[in-house]
Amino acid sequence: MDPLGLGGAVLRAPPGAARDAWLAVLRSALPHGTSWRRLPLGVPDSRLLGGLDLSATLAAGRPIAERGVLAEADGGILLAAMAERMETATAARICAVMDAGAVVMQRDGLSDRLPARFALVALDEGIAPEEVAPAALRARLAFHITLPDSVAAAASSAVSAAQDARTLLPHVTLNDDVAEALCAAAAALGVDDPRAALFALRAARAAAALDGRLTVSREDANLAARLVIAPRATRLPANEEDQPEPPPPEPPPPDSSAQNEDQPDRGPDERDLQEMLVAAARAALPAGLLEALQLRDAARKRNGAEGKAGARRDQAQRGRPVGTRAGQLRSGARLALVETLRNAAPWQPLRRRERPHGPPIQVRKEDIRLRRFRHKAGTTAIFVVDASGSAALHRLAEAKGAVEMLLADCYVRRDQVAVVAFRGQRAEVLLPPTPSLVRAKRSLAGLPGGGPTPLASGMEAAAAIAAESTRRGRTPLLVLLTDGRANIARDGTQGRPAAEADALAAAAPIRLAGIPSLLVDTAPRPHPFAKRVAEAMGARYLPLPAADSARLSGAVAAARPA
Repeated sequence: MDPLGLGGAVLRAPPGAARDAWLAVLRSALPHGTSWRRLPLGVPDSRLLGGLDLSATLAAGRPIAERGVLAEADGGILLAAMAERMETATAARICAVMDAGAVVMQRDGLSDRLPARFALVALDEGIAPEEVAPAALRARLAFHITLPDSVAAAASSAVSAAQDARTLLPHVTLNDDVAEALCAAAAALGVDDPRAALFALRAARAAAALDGRLTVSREDANLAARLVIAPRATRLPANEEDQPEPPPPEPPPPDSSAQNEDQPDRGPDERDLQEMLVAAARAALPAGLLEALQLRDAARKRNGAEGKAGARRDQAQRGRPVGTRAGQLRSGARLALVETLRNAAPWQPLRRRERPHGPPIQVRKEDIRLRRFRHKAGTTAIFVVDASGSAALHRLAEAKGAVEMLLADCYVRRDQVAVVAFRGQRAEVLLPPTPSLVRAKRSLAGLPGGGPTPLASGMEAAAAIAAESTRRGRTPLLVLLTDGRANIARDGTQGRPAAEADALAAAAPIRLAGIPSLLVDTAPRPHPFAKRVAEAMGARYLPLPAADSARLSGAVAAARPA
């Protein structure tokens, strides 16, 4: 009905017949001749926004512009594949074009403004809750749809009705009460983005036009609340019993009864309409939606970015191409030939006049562009296990079981694992970093328990492995399981005060190095010093009595670097 006004939709569904059927219905409902463009994953800026047409420029001897995908989709639909993997920079460029309604080109010696008003369908194939399309992109799309396994094809009547209703849409009006109720429903469900309320208003007007009416009804507002506001909900509305009592109404003036007799009935008051819309949106919330949103947002805040595979690192020679940069062609750098020629092309007429007897194509050092690559560094999970007498007395067996469960999770993610145990007078590296799950479990199987607790030695050994992993281009993750009862200092002497001071001193470098860490307190009751060590390390603190396998796995996943 109104693709440009509503922005588009996020379609969360795996590839298959159901998604193809949904897209087929959408395409058949659009006006004849509507453009339909696909945006591949990892599209370069030159293709996304447009730029210099290198072959045409070299042939003509003057800059020739090339339209990008966004400009080509003007007035139509843009289909973004695997939107959950879209780079943040690409999403930002698309959002800027959607806000401006045009591509502003200021590059490669070109200056132009091309119209680019389109609706975006973001195909989200994510499986985990945190695998979603970029938030800025979702905010600009009215509908967030999770597609079931099958889609009914009974939409032919709606297709024909949409063709007739488009002419009616510009004449549909909406009462202020409905607009205020939709805004109040969005606020009650924790939807702070004002775009959501605007999209809901547009959706309500489109629903009225589709039904052949010129005024938005309560049913249209209900539909808009379910389709637009409910998928964006971040909290449940407060119960009526939790809300303060409204103040008593002011007494009417003496002649109010006579005035009311002359006024027509305006239907339900504004408060009733707001409550009705909130109830409609709440009923449309998918099961577990709010819990999934909370888990996803919490994971993002802890990780600082999307994804879980390891910190992204810019490289000169390997990884996924992420653009180009200016630089000198030295050993190890890789020349971006096309971008170099593209940068040199606008200057060819001037350079030929300066050097008429020079080569046909004159390239200077300021034209040189080098390829940039980015790869996701692998993670090395370092498990530091307290095997001292106090830990064995408490729950060393449970700690071993927890580590084995976490090792299996690391194996699925193709992480390397290392195991450090500390007991007696020193720490011992039972297993250097390895991808072998069998070796890791074997190193734990024969781990004896008993003796004092050299906590500082265990932390220092783990920090050394983390530093070596960083030098090898991997991202370390430290998981420390201890009851916090340190009683052996670094020099091997006994004494709890010195041992605790050394443990806090050993924790400081881990925090300064920014190593993602998790401290699991294995004591029967949470030990205060273990929490102090976690704070000194900059680690997340998790007491084992409340840490079942699911919580442990989630805690490690949250601590894993993005």
